[in-house]
Amino acid sequence: MTKKDYYEVLDVSRDASGAEIKKTYRKAALQYHPDRNPNNKEAEDKFKEISEAYAVLSDPGKRQTYDQFGHVGLKGAGFGGFSDFSDIFSSDVFTDFQDIFGSFFGGTSRSRTRRSADLRYDLKISLKEAYTGIIKEITISKNDTCPHCKGEGHEPGTSVKTCPECNGKGETTFQQGFIGIIIRRTCPKCAGAGTVITTLCNSCRGRGKVKKSQKITANIPKGVDTGARLKIKGEGEGAVKGSSSGDLYIFVHVDEDPFFQRKDDDIITDIPISITIACLGGEIEIPTLDGKTKIQIPHGVQNSKVFRLRGKGMPNLHGRRSGDQYVRLLIETPVNLSKEQKKLMQEFSKLETDKNIPHRKRFLDKFFENFT
Repeated sequence: MTKKDYYEVLDVSRDASGAEIKKTYRKAALQYHPDRNPNNKEAEDKFKEISEAYAVLSDPGKRQTYDQFGHVGLKGAGFGGFSDFSDIFSSDVFTDFQDIFGSFFGGTSRSRTRRSADLRYDLKISLKEAYTGIIKEITISKNDTCPHCKGEGHEPGTSVKTCPECNGKGETTFQQGFIGIIIRRTCPKCAGAGTVITTLCNSCRGRGKVKKSQKITANIPKGVDTGARLKIKGEGEGAVKGSSSGDLYIFVHVDEDPFFQRKDDDIITDIPISITIACLGGEIEIPTLDGKTKIQIPHGVQNSKVFRLRGKGMPNLHGRRSGDQYVRLLIETPVNLSKEQKKLMQEFSKLETDKNIPHRKRFLDKFFENFT
């Protein structure tokens, strides 16, 4: 099952401050805490979900890893989420949760810095590119800051006036409920800018943005896997009217390879060998992601025998030991035999004894022992 985005789970923006994340978590934790929702499986699951999200987003290191690589990065960094409540209450989350009831209604509100929209780009790469890492040049289409008005939305040299709706604050407030809770919302008239335009920019007609195609260089690290998310700060939609630029998120998809099968950091390869090599043994050449290597096959090797090549798998995204390559032998039965080859095989068949095929003899002996 695909995990939800942690920012969506807590309903916060990607540039939310630690204080904002903590406040949002407290409110949700109060709502879904098991003590307030006895025998409610849905609330229990929701509480686990928000606690897991908070455990990551409240930790600067984990949050940076998540922003850069998504859930895949956290898996490689040793964070696997919460399996039950003992995980939650033995973690740092519980330290923050203990003071929920003491400070939920306290504190003052701070206006949030507005950001332009983030952008998403889906990038396909080969397994070989994931192995070596690669610098990719991509082209994105986005709304960028208008060069004529510098994102202000009005003609240069003209003035703006204070928004009459919010008096320049960028937000409106009202009281709700019998205890008079103060609710703050972005001003609908000025969209949070605090000012209104009198003369629209001739280039962008007041939007502060223009459509643009832009080339961006993306540095894809070695060891990346499908599901990884790379963040390029400030390359989302352009800044307008006092806001900051959004970010660009590159979602990586690693194509399947016809020769190498990937399992986490390990690589599995099927290698056909001749029946003579299987019988007599010998040295064979094995393809790897960084070239070729040779292994010695012992005589009498059986079909599907697996050999392990240490360190020949994928690099670890977090700089740990590389994975291994597992080579599975597939003994190929010869076809299209010549008369001479058939004659030699027939002669070999006459010389063949149970000693040469011990597994078959043991199987037949056991079979007839049980069914006679």
